[in-house]
Amino acid sequence: MRKLDTLAAIVGALMIGSVAARADKPGADWMSQEQVTQKLTGMGYSHVSGLEADDGHWEGYAVHNGKIVKFHADPKTGAILSEKPK
Repeated sequence: MRKLDTLAAIVGALMIGSVAARADKPGADWMSQEQVTQKLTGMGYSHVSGLEADDGHWEGYAVHNGKIVKFHADPKTGAILSEKPK
């Protein structure tokens, strides 16, 4: 549990470092941030943070398989489009 708390703190720090001014606006037919977070949680992601609209998709950070990742998610389905270690 302590390891996850540390990972959560790191994810939070990464989120603070992101620049919200660069974010786009979600489309009217997009899933909400809450819906995307719920979908990702159901897929095994935790500590989802920094979720913002960017270049036609949702982008953010999370812990997946014990590692911090940056992900891009489909705006209408919440499906992961890409993921890379952070």
